[in-house]
Amino acid sequence: MQIPIENIYFLLCYAWNNLDEKDRVNVSIDDKTELLDLFAKVLINATKMLLKRGIDKNYIDYTEELAGVKGKIQISQTLKSNLLFKQRTICAFDDFSANIISNRILVSTIYRLIRTKGLDKQLKNELVSLQRMLSDINQIEITNPLFKQVRLSRNNRFYGFIMNVCQIIYENSFPAEVQGKYKFSDFTRDDSKMNHLFEVFIRNFYRIEQKKYKTVKKETILWQFDNTDNESYKYLPQMETDITLENDEEKIIIDAKFYRETMTLNYNKERIKSANIYQLFSYLLNQQDGNLKTQNATGILLYPTIETDYDLNFKYNEHKIKIKTVNLNTNWRNISSRLKDIIELEKTAI
Repeated sequence: MQIPIENIYFLLCYAWNNLDEKDRVNVSIDDKTELLDLFAKVLINATKMLLKRGIDKNYIDYTEELAGVKGKIQISQTLKSNLLFKQRTICAFDDFSANIISNRILVSTIYRLIRTKGLDKQLKNELVSLQRMLSDINQIEITNPLFKQVRLSRNNRFYGFIMNVCQIIYENSFPAEVQGKYKFSDFTRDDSKMNHLFEVFIRNFYRIEQKKYKTVKKETILWQFDNTDNESYKYLPQMETDITLENDEEKIIIDAKFYRETMTLNYNKERIKSANIYQLFSYLLNQQDGNLKTQNATGILLYPTIETDYDLNFKYNEHKIKIKTVNLNTNWRNISSRLKDIIELEKTAI
């Protein structure tokens, strides 16, 4: 499946819920741009914007051995280390500095990109220049939990976008055979990662781009089995929708599936993947609670277009059941229009 680089970027920006920041970062993208170069361009533009605004600073707590006194002397540690006769002390103090976690992640990501195989030479030179401008900030060993330590506020919320870019670069770059070098893995070839991206993109697209449905969320649905004993019930798998759209009168459940093949073949005949339709059908049956909108809820299986567009429509009692596709290999206006049409927004003022 071929998805244009620009559309990959748009999917990510919706998934990150950072559309405003995306629009402010002007990235020139053409058909020859590789995914690695895309993220390098985004990070370069975002870092330049950050430097114009002024990088974030905060107070950092230090405990260090010093000549003389700074801040609060740690008497016990100083005596145990036998430092007084050397006219040295161990002191605790704070310092207003740019050497905070978010900036250290940024600098470490720039360092990693510079050493990644296949990066465009001009982009590499720009990253080297940025690294020099941020030379006072120490590098750090990046891990996924480290990103959770970054604290965002109204004043530094642009860092949220930058941290998303840094995290996706970190998660998709790995040590190369040559020590100190990295290689970049194209996550668009990983079905599991693309399935997650596709789901989050669809959910945030409907959360941002429409007003008809007040609630857009993942929904946990309980099995409507008679609970004869608690021991048996706890072994049931949890049902959680990918996307539930809901207002006072209507409800839509969407199961977003990213596959290399939309349909399965059975005796050379195309068929809907049975597990997908069973899953959606189970959602519709078990979410019914006697309320009219749950009795009339619509279920949609949504796939990216592979070779053929599908618009299949069924009905069970009062439930509409639809199998739809969206072509991600087209311009963004067509994608947006198609997604709105799938939930019949084009027939309603948004």
